[in-house]
Amino acid sequence: MLACVRALWRVLARHRDYRFLLGAGLVSLAGDWVLAIGLTYYVYAVTGSTMASGTVLLAAFVPQVLLGSVAGVFVDRWDRRRTMIAANLLLAAGLLPLLAFDDAGRVWVAYLVVLYESCVAQFFSPAESSLVPHLVADDDLITANALNGQNRNIARLVGAAIGGAAAGVGGVALVTVVDAATFVLAAGLLVAIRARPPRPARTATRPSISAEWRSGLAIAWGEPTLRVLIMVGAIVSIGEGIMGTLFAPFVRDVLHGGGSAYGAVNAAQAGGGIVAGFVVAGIAHRFAPRDLLGWGAIVIGAIDLVMFLYPLGYVAVWPAIACMFAVGLPAAAAIAALTTLLQANSVDSHRGRIFGALGAVEGACMLAGTVLAGTLGDVIGIVPVIAIQSAGYVVAGVLVLGWMPRAAAMPAPIGQPAAA
Repeated sequence: MLACVRALWRVLARHRDYRFLLGAGLVSLAGDWVLAIGLTYYVYAVTGSTMASGTVLLAAFVPQVLLGSVAGVFVDRWDRRRTMIAANLLLAAGLLPLLAFDDAGRVWVAYLVVLYESCVAQFFSPAESSLVPHLVADDDLITANALNGQNRNIARLVGAAIGGAAAGVGGVALVTVVDAATFVLAAGLLVAIRARPPRPARTATRPSISAEWRSGLAIAWGEPTLRVLIMVGAIVSIGEGIMGTLFAPFVRDVLHGGGSAYGAVNAAQAGGGIVAGFVVAGIAHRFAPRDLLGWGAIVIGAIDLVMFLYPLGYVAVWPAIACMFAVGLPAAAAIAALTTLLQANSVDSHRGRIFGALGAVEGACMLAGTVLAGTLGDVIGIVPVIAIQSAGYVVAGVLVLGWMPRAAAMPAPIGQPAAA
């Protein structure tokens, strides 16, 4: 544990600009969860309609599928730091119409705001992932990515709690003010970053947006390592769509647990993710990213399979809580490794498009998994369908270990393509 703390301190102490990026990412992601939880709660409280709440989630989800890969083109064209600053300020300003949402007749305002916010957010994530390699040393990259993954766990836990409390105490007005403040604060932290990564020189005959978009997709699918990573993202996202749809029914109908049991299982996932995130951030630099991703995915699948199948012989909630806590370690390792491999195996001029393409594929596959689960869950049962999620992780891990070029086991120097 002491070695983990030293490794984390080394990265944070050595890289001033990365500290500001990490802080901005945490605040901005927390703001996303404040809006997601607070607004969904308020919409249901005002309308009494689960369909209305579901439409809020759909409005947040669609732009990832339709805009994600296109946003990557602009991320590669623009200064990434300025893109993130502008995105945060636009996110803050776009919340203001929510102040006019005070009854069920104006629920359409919430839909439009969420749609707008999600569109702008598509520019933030690939810009952040593309900027990280310029702010840390190559040997600190996987640790930095693990800390970024930890940001997501903490932001989800803190932002969801704040969003729910804000909606309950002050309604949509307080949710709006709190969320806008997080985005303004994040923009201020990004302003403090001093590094100015070089941008590609402009030419007299710059390719069109569609041409650059197609070239990014061609590289993402044409480079062997990137192709495997895109396939892994697709397989895992189908499983996550299934998991997101069927996990609450699994707890209720298979484990015979109530709302408190469902909350306990999810809390275990968040707690395990936070603890594991710090551990992985401290030790990930000792291992090859390819191995972390491959074996991490296989272990995730194995733990999930145990969780989904043990109720066939023993019905209780506590083993599910233990499994959700335990899965945090391989999950944190796999996420950090995936991001590192994407960064290290793509040139800087196309990195935004690579991350944008992955985001779009993940969004589309998550939607497919959601539809699959909703269609088959009532037909063949919850357990057989949700077990597909665990099998998908095992397949993804085998794909990485069996098909990914061994040259990808260690990252190439940032800004240069890895050897195939």
